[in-house]
Amino acid sequence: MDRFRDRQQAGERLAERLVALGYGREPQVLVFALPRGGVLVAHPIAQRLGAPLDVWVVRKLGVPGHEELALGAIAAGGGRVLNEEVIRGLGIPAEAIAQVEARETQELLRRERFYRGERPPPELGGKVVLLVDDGLATGATMKAAIAAARAQRPARLVVAVPVAPPEALREMEALADTVVCLKAPPDFRAVGLWYERFPQVSDEEVLYLLRVS
Repeated sequence: MDRFRDRQQAGERLAERLVALGYGREPQVLVFALPRGGVLVAHPIAQRLGAPLDVWVVRKLGVPGHEELALGAIAAGGGRVLNEEVIRGLGIPAEAIAQVEARETQELLRRERFYRGERPPPELGGKVVLLVDDGLATGATMKAAIAAARAQRPARLVVAVPVAPPEALREMEALADTVVCLKAPPDFRAVGLWYERFPQVSDEEVLYLLRVS
C-alpha cells in the first residue's frame, strides 16, 4: 500500500498538483481547511500558492445512539446536507434530527468563535475557493461546506483532498467545479489507512497554523 507519510507530506503533494494545474498563478485564491485534520494538509498548500489560510467549520450529524454513522452534516454559513437513505432506512423521526442539528449547531458556532475569534469570514464573491481536507469517506461534511460556499457565488469552487473512494469523488465532481485528488483506491475503507502517521490534531495545532499562515 502506497501511503502518505503524514498530513504535511500529503499537503505538499497536493500543492504540487495544484501548482501544475495553474492555481499558483491565480491572484484571488482562498484556501479553506476543514478542521481539524484538514488544516495540516491545507497549510503547505496555502504557503505554496501564496494564499491566505482559513477554516470552514463543519459538523457531522450522527445517528442518535450510533453517532459514528452520519445522517448528514452542517457547515458554517448555513450549509446542510442530509443522508435520506440512512434516515429512511433507520426510520429516524424529524424531531430526533432537529435535536441533533440543534446540538451540533451550538458546537459549530462555538468552534468557529474559537478558531476565528472576532475576525469575520472573508468574502468569496468572484474568488477561487479551495476546500481542503485530509481525505473523504462519505463526503458528508465536504458536501455541507460546498453548499455553504456555493451560496456566496465564488468564481470557482475547488475540492482538494489527498485520498477518497471513487464513489465519493463522483459525488464531489457533481457539486464542485473541480476536484483534485491524489489517490482514489477502490479498496478505500478509511482515510487513516492511507497515512503512515495519522494522529489526532489538537485545537492548539490548528490555532498555531492559522496564526503563522
